[in-house]
Amino acid sequence: MNRTDIPARAFRAIDGRRAEIGLERSVADTLRVIAAACAERNAPPIKAARQHMAEIYGATRLSRQRERRRASA
Repeated sequence: MNRTDIPARAFRAIDGRRAEIGLERSVADTLRVIAAACAERNAPPIKAARQHMAEIYGATRLSRQRERRRASA
């Protein structure tokens, strides 16, 4: 049996299923990467560093805001 013996719609169905499986694997891989990134972000040392950087950013922003108010007054 060669390719000419099998109807074209059967190949389309097979190709469609392969594409579907490929998409499912791609989505699953992406979700695993996202889960790993979330776990890494929430790890104690990284979470603490992110909080520290947020505090510095907030203080810097407040300082700049005060400077602008003084300059406009």
